[in-house]
Amino acid sequence: MIDARPSNVVSWTFFVLLWPLSLLYQMVTGLRATLYRTGLMAVYRASVPVVSIGNLTVGGTGKTPVADALVKRLLGQGFRVAVVSRGYGGRFQEAVGCVAKGDGRLLLSPQEAGDEPCLLAVRNPSLLVYVARKRALGVQAAERAGAQVIVLDDGFQHLAVHREVDIVLLDARAPLGNGQLLPAGPLREAPDALNRANLVIMTHAAQMCEKIPFHGTVLRCRHRLADTLMTLDGGEVPWSQLEGQEVLAFAGIARPDDFFAALRARGVALVATLALNDHQDYSAEQLNRLIQSCDNKKLLITTEKDAVKLRTAALPCPCLVVPLDLVFDEPDCFDGVLGRLLERVK
Repeated sequence: MIDARPSNVVSWTFFVLLWPLSLLYQMVTGLRATLYRTGLMAVYRASVPVVSIGNLTVGGTGKTPVADALVKRLLGQGFRVAVVSRGYGGRFQEAVGCVAKGDGRLLLSPQEAGDEPCLLAVRNPSLLVYVARKRALGVQAAERAGAQVIVLDDGFQHLAVHREVDIVLLDARAPLGNGQLLPAGPLREAPDALNRANLVIMTHAAQMCEKIPFHGTVLRCRHRLADTLMTLDGGEVPWSQLEGQEVLAFAGIARPDDFFAALRARGVALVATLALNDHQDYSAEQLNRLIQSCDNKKLLITTEKDAVKLRTAALPCPCLVVPLDLVFDEPDCFDGVLGRLLERVK
């Protein structure tokens, strides 16, 4: 369990100074939710079902693998599925951008659209993917393209679009952080906002966690490293290829240390690690830093989220990619709950 409380004089001082701002933030977010709920702020209702998947906190909860699992279930049931994302970390500035039309090609680069939309498109070649700062415009574009179900990525706080199903992810190690809203804590909304959710999924749930203010269905899942590594161009590589190699691991994700710890637990002898910013853009400067870090290392290893931005990079040594698999504590439960929720949207 992660201890999210202030642990020293400095952290307590910052907490006390930021706490009044958190109260103000809570008032603003609460008023905003009320305005949408009462219809005083416009809510776009799509002609097809919308399923939102999002977080209550900032930081990494492992959302992309869960979104990928959701998309795969929907595609497997024969739906024409679209994902609409804000495109966080991307440089795209127009109203709506089409990342993928479901034909296996990326129409926008990860640098333009952000890494997560592109990764979902690469993992699911038949998926429609759009980025839009005003999510309603992206939803409308997906409708025009013939989407039968739309997944609103990171959409729990995006109340300007009506959704039939709201799925919220919480990190089981510290589901509510220190219990405080931004900026004194990690919460985007007060915990009672969970009342809007239809389903809560506790990620990283290797151990029991604290109770949460939610009385609906709660599922538990864990992320594990896949049984097979990948090359940057999509080839499969066995883990045995790492034996005897000098391996440098790097990651531009919310919690890179979790990735490094998982590699070590898998038996990988890392000679060096490089923790980068979440959604690292891999500009020329950052690529040069990575290349310099290679030194005399023989092999690089990274996450899928990073790899989608490095497929054309000229790296001085081979780079392998570690896909993540999602494991639910009760394997049939996610499909069963999703099936019951989707009965509401047919």
